[in-house]
Order: sequence, then C-alpha cells, then structure tokens
Amino acid sequence: MSKSFRFAILGAGILLFASCKNMQVKEEYFTVDPNPLEVKGGEVNYTVTGTFPSKTFVKKVVAVATPELRWEGGSVKGEPVTLQGEKVQGNGKVIEWKEGGSFTYNGNFKYQPEMAKSELYVTFEATKKGKPIEIEPVKIADGVLSTAELYAETAKGANTAGSKDAFQRIIDEQEKADIMFIIQQANIRSSETGKSEVKELVQALKDYTADTKNYAVNNVAISAYASPDGGVKLNDKLASQRESNAVKYAKNEIKKAKSDAAIESEYTAQDWEGFKEKVQESNLQDKDLILRVLSMYDDPEKREAEIKNLSAVYKDLAADILPELRRARLTLNYQIIGRSDEEIMEAYKTDASVLSVEELLYAATLTEDKAQKKAIYTTATKNYPNDYRAFNNLGEIAFKDLDLATAETNFKKALSLKADAPEVNTNMGLLCLAQNKPADAATYFAKGGQSSQNNEALGNMYIAQGQYERALTALKGSNTNAEALAMIMTKDYAGAKRVLAAVKNADANTAYLAAVVAARTNDAAAVAQNLKKAVSLDSALKAKAQKDLEFAKYQDAVKAL
Repeated sequence: MSKSFRFAILGAGILLFASCKNMQVKEEYFTVDPNPLEVKGGEVNYTVTGTFPSKTFVKKVVAVATPELRWEGGSVKGEPVTLQGEKVQGNGKVIEWKEGGSFTYNGNFKYQPEMAKSELYVTFEATKKGKPIEIEPVKIADGVLSTAELYAETAKGANTAGSKDAFQRIIDEQEKADIMFIIQQANIRSSETGKSEVKELVQALKDYTADTKNYAVNNVAISAYASPDGGVKLNDKLASQRESNAVKYAKNEIKKAKSDAAIESEYTAQDWEGFKEKVQESNLQDKDLILRVLSMYDDPEKREAEIKNLSAVYKDLAADILPELRRARLTLNYQIIGRSDEEIMEAYKTDASVLSVEELLYAATLTEDKAQKKAIYTTATKNYPNDYRAFNNLGEIAFKDLDLATAETNFKKALSLKADAPEVNTNMGLLCLAQNKPADAATYFAKGGQSSQNNEALGNMYIAQGQYERALTALKGSNTNAEALAMIMTKDYAGAKRVLAAVKNADANTAYLAAVVAARTNDAAAVAQNLKKAVSLDSALKAKAQKDLEFAKYQDAVKAL
C-alpha cells in the first residue's frame, strides 16, 4: 500500500539556523480525509495530504513523520514516511528547496472502542547533518465516528430463525391389502380373505369407523388387475370380473362395520406397468433382455409374443412374476384426527409425557406468554432430549432477552444434535455478530443458507464488513435497526428515519440511531428527545453518547442526560 503525507511546513527560516533545536509546524498545514475519521468494516482509513511551499524544506534535513491516534490510556501508530532534503543521500521522499513538494499518505488503524474519543497527531523524528532537531507533534484531526460499529447492537435486535413443529391435526393414512386370484379366475377365495393383511384391513375399518373422535374413514379404493399373458379381450373381461367381485366383498365388509365409507374402483386389463416393476425388482438372469423388449414394443400383443419367444425366461416369468399380478388391491383411506388446541394444552398441564414432540413444539405456538413458551420448550428438551428444535427455540428466547450466554449454550446444544440445522446456524451467526465476532459469524451464515432469516441476517454481517450497499439489498423491507444503520452509512437519512419509525419492537438502539439521524440532519430538538429516550431504556448509552462524535455539536443535549 502506498503511504504518503503532504506536509506544509512554514517557518523554514528556523531550519536555517545551525543553533536551532526546535521547529514549529502548524495544524493548518495538514488536511485529513475524512475528518473526523470514521470506522468502516472494523478499519479506520485515513488520507493525510500536505504541501511544502518553496524554500521550506532544508536541503540537508531528514524528517520521519508518523501518524499517531491517541486516546486516554493508549495510542496506536501508523506506518511512517521519510522525507528528505535534496542534498540528503537516502531513499526518502525528496522535497526540493526551491520548488517545494507535495504528496499523499494513506493508512489505516484497526478499530478499538476506545478510539471513539481520540485525536490524530503527526509526530516527527528529524535530523540536520546527522544531529537531532525537535519538532512538536501536531494534532490534525479529532476522533473517530464509530456509528458503523453499532452493528453488534443492531444484530441483537435482528429477526432470529425459529425451529418449526411438524404438527398436523389431521393426517392422511392408508391400510393396504392384496387379494390374489388363480390364473384366468375371478372368484374370491376364503384363503385370501382369511390372510392376516386382509383381516387387519377389515379390522381397521371397524375400529376407525367406531372411533369417530380420533379417526375418519374416507373410502375404500379397489384396483383390480389381470396379468399381461393372454389376449387383451380375455384379460379385459377377467379384470372387470375381479373388480366387480372385490367391490361386492368390500360392500359386505363396510356394511358389517356399520360404516358409510364410499367405494372407488377401477381395473387394468393388462398390468404391464406392474409387470415391468416386478421384473426390475427381480433377480431374473435375463431381466435386462425382458426390459429391452418392453421398451421396444408398445403393442401389447407384440410384447407378449416376443416375451413368450424367450422360452427359458418365460418359464421363470410364469412361475415368479405373473402370479403376483393377478390381484385386486384394497386400500382403506382414512384420517387420524389429532388433539385439539385445548386438548393439547390440557395434556401439557396434566401429563406432558403423553404429547409427541410435535405436539409440544406446537403447544408453544399457542401462547404469547414468554414464560410459558420457555416452560413448554424446556419440557420438550427433557422429554425429547435428542430433538434439537426446542433447544434452538430456547436460545431464541434468551437471545431476544439479551441473555447471550444462555442463548449460546442452547444454540450450541442444538448444533451438537444437528450440526447442519440451517436456522440454528443463522442464529449462531447473529450471536457472533452481537459478540463482535464477524469472522465467526460468516462461517455460520454459510451453513444457514436454507434458513428463512439467513439473508436478512447476512445483511447485519455486511454492515460489519463495511459493505453497506450489499447490506441494504439483504435488509430491504425488514424495518429493523440494522436496515436503518445501513441507510445511515449510505447517507440515506430520510430512509433511515422512515425505517426507524416502523421498527416493530423499538428499543434503546432504535432511539439512539434516531438521535444520530437527527444530528446528521441538524435537528437539535430530535437529538435531545431521542438521546433522552435511548438512555431511559439503556443507561449505558449515556457514557457512549458523551464520547460519540456524532453529538459533538450537541453538547447541551448530552449534558442534560
């Protein structure tokens, strides 16, 4: 990086006296951009320029100039620049005697909070003919505007990402059973209706019909089939008869169950799709050859003929595949009816162990009382300790209460159970920003991409990185302190004022940012009003306001806090 200072040093005559030990340099010979300095992305960048007028820099003088930012209890120095007269042998910047000279010096400091109330100086180490001469340090700028560093505070008010429940009061379910038929027959055998899977479906029909509180029977669906062997006309008649007999059987069972379930039925004359599926699942030696035949021919008779030509293979098909396609599938469609909101809350109060994790997580959404939400999530963590979601939601509550230590404990526990949970990674990123750890935040946000709040959360990180335009894009429409801060940093004060007025849960930082906007738009009354409100909500902001250069012109308002 190029480093340059432009010094305009008057009083050159002083340097001409061999007996001179001191040299005077005045503040007005320096210009600093920006002034006051300002932190952006954690860095305080500065440009100092100066000009040496004609006959001011003595031919045999060497001066090493160093920028130094000073504050109470500390200081930090930047990179020095070496200036030398035209008769000095060296590698410094040569300043001509008659013509003078000018240059620009760029540098930066890593921001520290103490820098908010500070002063920028230039210090000198100078010699003439190898002997030291004294130049007093010169103050060239006041302090550092630190408004951008409020990202840590605005992050605390960001919209976090909650873990959702998967509770469904009404769940669609099915019970299935197959009634098999002998080749070229359609009668239903007692050996089939006596099978366990058929008996279980019939029993389910009876049970669900009787238990109207917890179940609702929709219908019984019947799909009857004939295998692809045999002519299309024969199979069409056969499949139709199987459908008809299956419907009669189902009607009888529905009547015995005292149910009003409807019947929906259909038949497939030649079940080529089922045939293909069974072949794919099989261990037949030549199954690839059979599948190739199916793909080559669409005509069912041609398909059947070609497959029968594979005589060795066809025997295996007749023995293992085709019998499984001669069937009528019965499907009982029903709904499981879950507990009502009132029943869930009553169960939570009396015996929460009967509730599923989904019901418990859902229960927490039924109340606006924060203490009760916290209690429900805590119960969920005890009853279902391997489910990360309740831990994340407890972390959310703690984060919003600004209990960052508890939030961190819960977020880390959630991540230990599901490291790739997007919403938890988003929340951990926000926590890191609130802890002034933007680099760590970036790592978590990279894993939170699928979280609904991750883009907005990234906007907070972009502020920390000094990418204000990018932050505005991510935060657009969020109506948060962070969006207002990004607008302040891009000098959109009207937009910032509008957003701050729309912040849903306005806090001390909302009022403080409003005071900054007022200061930058020369509204003294609003400065006083908003600072007073901010300090009433958070007394720690009084000390910040007293050091904040944003309010340098409004000391009456600051002293009144």
